[in-house]
Parts: sequence; structure tokens; C-alpha cells
Amino acid sequence: QVQLLESGGGLVQAGGSLRLSCAASGRTFSSYAMGWFRQAPGKEREFVAVIRWSGGSTYYADSVKGRFTISRDNAKNTVYLQMNSLKPDDTAAYYCAAAFGAHMPSYEYEYDYWGQGTQVTVSS
Repeated sequence: QVQLLESGGGLVQAGGSLRLSCAASGRTFSSYAMGWFRQAPGKEREFVAVIRWSGGSTYYADSVKGRFTISRDNAKNTVYLQMNSLKPDDTAAYYCAAAFGAHMPSYEYEYDYWGQGTQVTVSS
């Protein structure tokens, strides 16, 4: 079992930055690929970014590529999402998720554990 707790959300003006954190506890954190998803009001949850268990590979949704950076610190059991040049369209609840194994999942069904989410609101 893995427990995930997100933090770092908040209200920011367009063009600003936020860094989200996701602290994991439970089974071996380094055995999991870690992803970030988001869900805006009235919309389906969508993939944002994923990082391989080793941290050596990352993959991003086109909508955030070049603005967001995912990273992880296996010694601290934490994954991060640095979000720069934020836009009002980035407003959503952001969720981290863990997928056991060495692949690079980008679909919800591929993930085994989910956090409760943290709200990000970008004002124009």
C-alpha cells in the first residue's frame, strides 16, 4: 500500500509559478513511476506529466510541455511538479499518482494509488 499526500497548491496570478509536492509513504517509493494529473471543474481528469521510477525519463502533456517540470527525490519519497508561466487554463485540482513498475503510464487506469488532490487557481 502507498499513501500519497499533495501540497503546494494555491492562488497565483497568470504568469506566476507554483511548486507542487507529493509525499509518499508505504511501500518502496522508488519502485513506482509517479505521475501528475489534473481535473478542472466540469471536465474529465487529464494527464499532466510522469517520471520514471529512476528519475531518468519524463513525459509531458503537450499543454504543459516547456512550462512544467516533474522531478523526484527518492531519498525523500517525494515527487515535485514545478509549474511556471501559469495560465488561467491551468486552474484545476492536481493529483499525484503512483504506478508500480518501470513503465511510463499516461492513462488513469495504469495507476495503482492516488492522492486526494491540491487545488491550483490561476487568476487572469
